[in-house]
Amino acid sequence: MSPGFSHRIVMIVDEGSNPFELGVATELFGLRRPELDRPWYDFAICSATPSAQLHLGMFTVSGVGGLDLIRTADTVIAPNRPDPEVPPSPAVVAAIRDAARRGARLMSFCTGAFSLAAAGVLDGRRATTHWQWADRFARLYPEVRLAPDVLFVEDGPVFTSAGSAAALDLGLRVISMDHGAEVAAAVSRRLVFAVHRDGGQRQFVERPLPSVPDTSLAPLLAWALERLDQPLGVSDLAARASVSVATLHRRFRSELGITPLEWLTGERVSLACRLIERGESRFDVVARLSGLGGVSNLRAQMRRRVGVGPRDYRARFSGAR
Repeated sequence: MSPGFSHRIVMIVDEGSNPFELGVATELFGLRRPELDRPWYDFAICSATPSAQLHLGMFTVSGVGGLDLIRTADTVIAPNRPDPEVPPSPAVVAAIRDAARRGARLMSFCTGAFSLAAAGVLDGRRATTHWQWADRFARLYPEVRLAPDVLFVEDGPVFTSAGSAAALDLGLRVISMDHGAEVAAAVSRRLVFAVHRDGGQRQFVERPLPSVPDTSLAPLLAWALERLDQPLGVSDLAARASVSVATLHRRFRSELGITPLEWLTGERVSLACRLIERGESRFDVVARLSGLGGVSNLRAQMRRRVGVGPRDYRARFSGAR
């Protein structure tokens, strides 16, 4: 960037917003960074009211500017929503729309995508939000092209990120765009946070055992879950259920919506993930105990179903739960 770099970022805080995202934005854009020896962002916080209570009233933000600060902002960060189905105030919606009309860059962290969508600036665009709210977002805003499996999305001048921690991923991406990859790497080192995380959100989504409306498969599923480390195949499941393979396929399709092999492989991958989380570092052992055979199949199945391989998964989750 040129020596005279000047870029104003204004973040909107609203009633009930999560202070973590405010802290992320302040850390990334608001702190002075003399070690970089270059002009940094002009960062400010604004609110529609003189003060705002954040996160169930645990924090109060006061003494910040009004929404008029947005008129001179190059980037506007929308407020996240404590209840995504409750839209932001009309004043906040109008401010976001005005910023979009004059071409400002728009950003959101986590449920902040609901604020952007409420203002209509995501219509026809790709966007993301936290996986836990993805179904609700898609129902409320069908005109937005939701990408639920990624950490952040860039669509023209509009940037959205997934969960709260993904705000760091998006913020570092913006810094890389504005200042270059070397500066973004320096900031990431200061944060002790990877400048690029792969795999998207799939690795974080909870995977409970599918509910079975018809209990006819429940005993079979419980029996199979106790034998995942054994050379168990679809024919073995059919024999245990005393039905043909074709009949077993029909029942799985009807009750679970997937094939027996898809279910079996999915449960084996889930078991492999649990073994890694519990500290098993020998991937050949993980592959054997989960019934996935060898390390190459373990790696392929985890990448397909979780989004990252066993080594990256271990770096994120080993000993964390």
